[in-house]
Amino acid sequence: MDKEVPELLLHGNLKKISEMNIAEKFNNLKIDINLDNLTKVAKNAATIGSEIINSNYNKIQKISSKGREGDLVTNVDLEVERKIKDYLIDQTPKITILAEESGQSNKSSDLIWCIDPLDGTTNYSHGYPFFGTSVGLVYKGIPILGAVSIPYLNELYWGCITKGSYCNNEKIKVSNSNNLSESLLVTGFAYDRFETENNNYAEFCWLTHKTRGVRRGGAAAVDLAFVAAGKVDGFWERGLQIWDIAAGAIIVYEAGGIISNYPNGELDLNSGKILACNPKINIELKEQLSQVTPFKTNFYT
Repeated sequence: MDKEVPELLLHGNLKKISEMNIAEKFNNLKIDINLDNLTKVAKNAATIGSEIINSNYNKIQKISSKGREGDLVTNVDLEVERKIKDYLIDQTPKITILAEESGQSNKSSDLIWCIDPLDGTTNYSHGYPFFGTSVGLVYKGIPILGAVSIPYLNELYWGCITKGSYCNNEKIKVSNSNNLSESLLVTGFAYDRFETENNNYAEFCWLTHKTRGVRRGGAAAVDLAFVAAGKVDGFWERGLQIWDIAAGAIIVYEAGGIISNYPNGELDLNSGKILACNPKINIELKEQLSQVTPFKTNFYT
C-alpha cells in the first residue's frame, strides 16, 4: 500500500452487469489504494507462478491427495504458493492473503488477495497442458482486479475495475455469439461430485444438446480467462472456491461479460457457483440451466 496515494473515488458506467450490483456497491465508495500499482503486483505474482510451473513441467517430485477423490497437491503447488505469498507480503504487507494450500493469513483487512497457485493440478500432474496461476484481489467480497497466467500458452490475462481486461497487454472482449445454438461453452465438475446428485452431470448433458458443444477444461481460472477473450462463449460451475474465481470474474466483467450466480442471483464469491458469459446468451443460458433436474445416482453408477 502506498500511504502517499490519495483516496481513490471509484465510479463509472458499471451497470452492464446489474445482477452483480457493482454500480450500487462501488458508486461513491472511497478506497485508499492505488489500483494501477496493485494490478502490477497481481500480474507479477501470477508471472512468478508461471515461471515455477513451467520450469517444473513433467518434473514433479511429489503428488499427494488432500483427502477427497481427485483433489491433489504437488510440490509445485506448494512452492508457487510460498513464493507468491512472500512477494505479496513484501509488496502489500497490510493486505490479507487467502491461499488454497495454506488458508488465510492472520491479519484482517477489507482487501484480500485470493491465490490459486496451480489451478488444474490434476492436469499438470498428468502432463496435460491446461493449468494456470490465479491471483485476485477482493474488496469486501467484490472482485476488483486480478491476473491469470497460463504458462503453456505463454499468456497472462489481467483486468482491473474500470480499466478493462487484457491478454499480454492487448485488450480483450467477450464473444459476440447471439444465441446458445451458436455457442461453445465450458464447465467443470467439483470434487464432491461423487457425494452429491447435484454434480453438474445433467447440466453438462443438457447443454451439450443445446449448443455447439460443452468442454471440460479442468481449471476454472483458465476457463474464465477464455470467456473473457471470446474463445468460449460461456462458463458455469458449482462447488468452486473463492481463489478459483476471484481473478477470472473481474477479468470477464471488464471484458464486457456478465458474471452472476445461477440460475438466478448476483455473484457471491463464497457460494461456490458462477455463471460467466457474453451478454447476448445470458438470459437463454440461465433459462436452460433452470430447467435441468439432476440425475439420480443409480443412473450412472
